[in-house]
Amino acid sequence: MSLPVLVRQAVDRKLAAFYKRRLPTEVLDEIRLLHTVRDNSVTLIEARPPFLGPPEWSRLKVAQFRYDADMGTWTLHYANRNGRWHPYWDMEPTKKLDDLIREVDEDPTGIFWG
Repeated sequence: MSLPVLVRQAVDRKLAAFYKRRLPTEVLDEIRLLHTVRDNSVTLIEARPPFLGPPEWSRLKVAQFRYDADMGTWTLHYANRNGRWHPYWDMEPTKKLDDLIREVDEDPTGIFWG
């Protein structure tokens, strides 16, 4: 199931504000944050320019937010070293995506930003 249109618009707006707070404009040629949406999942990605080689930026999955439309709640997931997603143990499902974004930003466990 896809994200409802209004939920998708809110996600885009909240994450754009998060990116702006987290990364000053002077570093955007060295690092960028972006997200992809697939069905009910929003994946937060860190992108960096190539050191050598092809001009494509490398991408690293940071976190994933999953929306349960029946409950109207979000859950937070982290990727293991093999890129598989697992539920983040330190946060309960919440109706407030902002709470999950704040948890990723603060990263008290060191699992999202390393």
